[in-house]
Amino acid sequence: MTPGRGRLFVIAAPSGAGKTSLVRALMERDPQLHFSVSHTTRTQRPNEREGHDYYFVDRDTFRNMADAGHFLEHAQVFDNYYATGRAPVEQALAQGKDLILEIDWQGAQQVRKALPEAVTIFVLPPSKAALEERLRNRRTDSGEVIERRLSDAVADMSHWPEFGYVIVNDRFDQALADLQAVVAGKGEHLRGDRPGLDAFAAGLLA
Repeated sequence: MTPGRGRLFVIAAPSGAGKTSLVRALMERDPQLHFSVSHTTRTQRPNEREGHDYYFVDRDTFRNMADAGHFLEHAQVFDNYYATGRAPVEQALAQGKDLILEIDWQGAQQVRKALPEAVTIFVLPPSKAALEERLRNRRTDSGEVIERRLSDAVADMSHWPEFGYVIVNDRFDQALADLQAVVAGKGEHLRGDRPGLDAFAAGLLA
């Protein structure tokens, strides 16, 4: 890694695993971290702010930006598109800023190819039942959307071996402490190739 260059942390998870809540709590505890705001074609939710949670764009604008090479990564998730702006990420890293990128596994694959030095982290739920409960408790999606998210979660979770670190979000405080450890460079015990993780993940994917 270039001396003085910032670090890029890529965090992915199946919908409902608690990724967004963990990232928000992490950034509250570590003011040195910066958040990469993604572009999306998804409808803005009532609790979301333009330029803070996402940059909300229509599909034509998104396609034009993708064709022009403005994105470091982009992917379709359910019926919407998400992307990370290339220039803001490169600029932040060049300025020595540590950056959090919250994306899905498809985007993470693209980032790994473009920036192999990125630290990749995958968040798993403790069980399928917990995942379903969290999705329903959010009360932001229809029953039909929740069922689709649940059916796609297994496919998403199957990509966990592609990530350098894996955190199981069973107890939030512990998961947050684990995430902090990885960011601090003290997460060897959370590596994706640690003993016992294969068996646990197999249970989730069954």
